[in-house]
Amino acid sequence: MPWKETCAMDQKVRMIGDWLSNGYTITELSQLYEVSRKTIYKWISRYKLEGPSGLIEWSRAPRSHPNATAPEVVKDTVATKLGRQKWGPKKVVAWLREQYPERRWPAVSTAGDILKKEGLVRPRRRKRRTPPYVERFIECNRPNEVWSADFKGQFRMGDGKLCYPLTVVDSSSRYLLFCRGLNRPTFEEVQPWFEWVFREYGLPEAIRTDNGAPFASVGLGGLCRLSIWFIKLGIRPERIEPGHPEQNGRHERLHRSLKEATARPPRGNMQLQQRAFDEFMQEYNFQRPHEALGQKTPASIYEPWRRPYPVRVPEVEYGHDVIVRQVRRNGEIRWKGELIYVSEALAGERVALKQKNEHLWEVRFSFHPLGVLNELTGKTMPLVNQRRRKVLPMCLV
Repeated sequence: MPWKETCAMDQKVRMIGDWLSNGYTITELSQLYEVSRKTIYKWISRYKLEGPSGLIEWSRAPRSHPNATAPEVVKDTVATKLGRQKWGPKKVVAWLREQYPERRWPAVSTAGDILKKEGLVRPRRRKRRTPPYVERFIECNRPNEVWSADFKGQFRMGDGKLCYPLTVVDSSSRYLLFCRGLNRPTFEEVQPWFEWVFREYGLPEAIRTDNGAPFASVGLGGLCRLSIWFIKLGIRPERIEPGHPEQNGRHERLHRSLKEATARPPRGNMQLQQRAFDEFMQEYNFQRPHEALGQKTPASIYEPWRRPYPVRVPEVEYGHDVIVRQVRRNGEIRWKGELIYVSEALAGERVALKQKNEHLWEVRFSFHPLGVLNELTGKTMPLVNQRRRKVLPMCLV
């Protein structure tokens, strides 16, 4: 075993003192200091040769570097970069090989290391990604169990302005509940229209979306203002896996039909574009037979929901088996005398903590899991998806 890292030099000095006292054998010293007998002999030998200074660790750096890049190559590589600031290592090496083919130039990775060492390469910023949704999808066997919502790709209308079509579909009946052209895909634009849909059709058990704004964020649990509002209404905000649109396949198929009918070509302005959306909704819901429904129309399958939109959005309540903390304006909670960051999206809300083991606590907002608080590090960690979710057959096109 190695020397104790906290005081390696002190351990070696103490070991030499014990050896000089003649009170211990080499085997006993090995057991006492938890190192091998070979290590004990090594430091005794160095002490005999050099005294206390022999106990200092020697440098492990090689005396020579036969494969090191020649100084003149380093100099020319750096000079080329300085003269062409926007070039990366690939272009720098390619240019040098073209200009001086008789010389041996380093690999691109080596050139990158040279430029990085000289401070000529900025480190690439890591893009933060939305934490994975770790719960299982709700089965969509009957109307209003699961709705899906998405923005069809934006496009420019005849007046040059962008249109962002927001669509909401009942996943079981394929009934197109809502289709509206918006100016921007923001919470402020989206929330009033979701409220209109809820008042018109009631509240579903879950709403399935992708991981883009305004449906999710890169914060803990992927929560954003819209999904927090969903949770307070008792709606589960489900999210498909990034790069897997087939998990919301029927919605993607709807968007293809919507694009063909309303955006090829686009209408002249938002008013005319919305009229085209309304006409499409009427035909899609009441006239067009759907193969997955046995050639029935979505309107003939869809049924109204008895879960009405509340007069007042309720506050989240917790049981007695958890510890509740209020999230501060900066996204932190106070936990055992320390400030722990959770999420700024939850500012003003209450979160619950439930103990998993001695040092780990599960953090959740209402029924939605957020992450795990590690008391040893003082940080909240995102949940890891231990099993790959399977999209149920009823949720496919």
